[in-house]
Amino acid sequence: MKLTSEAALRDHYGHPHDMVRQKVLSALEVHSRQFLSLSPFMVMSTSNEEGQLDSSPRGGEPGFVKILDDTTLLIPDAKGNNRLDSLRNIVLNPSVGCLFLVPGIHETLRINGKAEIRIDDASLAHFAHLKQTPMSVICVHIEEVFLHCARSLTTAGLWDPAAQVERSVLPPLGKMIRDQIEAKSAV
Repeated sequence: MKLTSEAALRDHYGHPHDMVRQKVLSALEVHSRQFLSLSPFMVMSTSNEEGQLDSSPRGGEPGFVKILDDTTLLIPDAKGNNRLDSLRNIVLNPSVGCLFLVPGIHETLRINGKAEIRIDDASLAHFAHLKQTPMSVICVHIEEVFLHCARSLTTAGLWDPAAQVERSVLPPLGKMIRDQIEAKSAV
């Protein structure tokens, strides 16, 4: 049986507890600000006009995402591989979802909103302290912010040293990409 409507989903799962509904905020507050100041890593999800999705990891020193005000974040975008997946999507569809993690903390912070790409001096100046000036700044106008429970990270054992995989289990990234390209060419 396939669930194909929100009503069917609610019949199967039920409704969220009142506290779960109330925890969704429209602006940053003391705890979300502190979480952002400690976070060295995030995943940003975007979508193009056709609904094709992309999730992109981003990281830096803890607090690499700057809080401009209670409803605005600035995320530096350094020069990379020039695929520009997230940036292209933002230009086509400004909706973004951001998931922030703090090493050792099992809860996550989720922020949803609308984004724009900025290259003006004022936006870039927020990152003048970095070794390399970002190519652009992703400005996120917050619509929703909320803390997410620890269940998934706890279940995954993400921060458990015993669950960590030795790097030698996988080949170096360059070899994996070359192998993938060769396999694709052989088809």
